[in-house]
Amino acid sequence: MTTNLMKQNIPAAAEASTMSRKSDNDEALVFDASVLQNEKNIPKEFIWPDHEKPCANPPQLQVPLIDLQDFFSEDPTSIKKVSDLVGQACREHGFFLVVNHGVDNNLISDAHRYMDLFFDLPLSEKHKAQRKLGEHCGYASSFTGRFSSKLPWKETLTFQYSAKENSSTIVQDYITKTMGENFAELGRMIYQEYSNAMSKLSLGIMELLGISLGVGRGHFKEFFEENESIMRLNYYPPCQKPELTLGTGPHCDPTSLTILHQDTVGGLEVFVDNQWQSIPPNLNAFVVNLGDTFMALSNGRYKSCLHRAVVNKMAPRKSLAFFLCPEKDKLVRPPTDLVDNKYPRIYPDFTWPTLLEFTQKHYRADMNTLQAFSAWLPSH
Repeated sequence: MTTNLMKQNIPAAAEASTMSRKSDNDEALVFDASVLQNEKNIPKEFIWPDHEKPCANPPQLQVPLIDLQDFFSEDPTSIKKVSDLVGQACREHGFFLVVNHGVDNNLISDAHRYMDLFFDLPLSEKHKAQRKLGEHCGYASSFTGRFSSKLPWKETLTFQYSAKENSSTIVQDYITKTMGENFAELGRMIYQEYSNAMSKLSLGIMELLGISLGVGRGHFKEFFEENESIMRLNYYPPCQKPELTLGTGPHCDPTSLTILHQDTVGGLEVFVDNQWQSIPPNLNAFVVNLGDTFMALSNGRYKSCLHRAVVNKMAPRKSLAFFLCPEKDKLVRPPTDLVDNKYPRIYPDFTWPTLLEFTQKHYRADMNTLQAFSAWLPSH
């Protein structure tokens, strides 16, 4: 059920977002990082409006550091302390850090190293994995095929992941298929292993979220047990005019949960208390944030928060992002324990592929994605 408040002005927002999409007649702009990172006059398509441009020296966001070793210790006092910290963060902004997460440091280092090797390839080689229009997997250089303005200063490589038993080699098979046998050794086993580790970590975090929301440890873990998720490598080249552009524009993730590992170059910012605040890198921690799908699963009790990435003049920035998503036929609906007179239903039932299609073909993800989607859904 969609509230009247949610429907107000949403079609206009959706129309404005769709209008930023490239038309068939636009000449394709090529984002070649090896050239553009030295360009003093960056193309106008990458220049953002004044009110969205980066701000100098943003304050640091006070993000709780969650020790997962405490959570899995089975000590009731430790579990309550950790779940209280997570609950507070998720009600306020949906971001927290996790340490003692159990993911092998060598695996993380290898995932970063092979990311360097991929993005250092010539553009013609990277184009072997070129993302097709309307799809979310493959190589994308600044999403130049999707949008004609406010382009992000970045390259990405995205692939699907599945926790289903019959999909145990889905990542390595994709890399082999798109890049060819000669390229197949470039991290295909590493990214399969890394994605497996992220899926396992996600389920542990879902246990924590279930406890913090009072619906039990197993509810969300079981919901995501056979997740069909997304793994993405992000590369933000240096920019000679970083004050004019953004690595990633302001948006809320439409997915359920994001687990991000940053390198040592800062750039992640979150919009909290009406200002942009930074989350500094921490090589020992993963940044975790909730997405729109989990906000719907929590019936709006937990937040999907606006965030962005800025770039700099001196050094490239890289990050590994795992986006947890439910199986494609799972109905996204909050548990009955989270619906009552005080918290009536906010969002309609939906499946994740429908929301994904909305963000790929109809709407550029921003802070209003879920509201716009809720208004769009009944007529499609």
